[in-house]
Amino acid sequence: MSAKTRKKYTAEFRAAAVRKMSTSGQSVQALAEEMGLAPSLLFRWRKSAGMRSQVTPKNDEKPKPAPRRPQDWTSDEKLAVVMDAQGLSDEQLGGFLRQRGLHLATLGEWREVVQRGARAEFGGRTDKQTSSADAKRIRELERELARKNKALAETAALLVLQKKFQAFMGGEDDDTEPRSGR
Repeated sequence: MSAKTRKKYTAEFRAAAVRKMSTSGQSVQALAEEMGLAPSLLFRWRKSAGMRSQVTPKNDEKPKPAPRRPQDWTSDEKLAVVMDAQGLSDEQLGGFLRQRGLHLATLGEWREVVQRGARAEFGGRTDKQTSSADAKRIRELERELARKNKALAETAALLVLQKKFQAFMGGEDDDTEPRSGR
């Protein structure tokens, strides 16, 4: 039984290979052939080093920057995107959002924030006033619910009393069997 042995590479060699991957501008395939390694090994080393992929573009294209998460945008950048998106047709808006790596829902949220801020600044109804109106409505609904619960309890008590009265007066209940003559 023959065991295949793997070649062990030092940490320094791996780090040098990963550095070369990110700085040489060569494709991973070409670098792997040059170093006598498998491309998958270079990818694995890069991943374990915690580095991002920086694929060498074909035809001297500029590499795309990594997409930014919406929460990483500054408020000025968000406002600029909202303002730039105003008045674009659906087709133009789709391209505009793809270019910036955003979703339509994210843009909608940002628009809503801008509108709330504008309303607050221009004296429109604020969230505080809205929550006050909501709280008042909730109190009204809770009072109505309490009133209806009380009426339901009274009705249930009256039904119980009616059954007891019928039983006391000798009325037959639907769920009892008639008495025999004995």
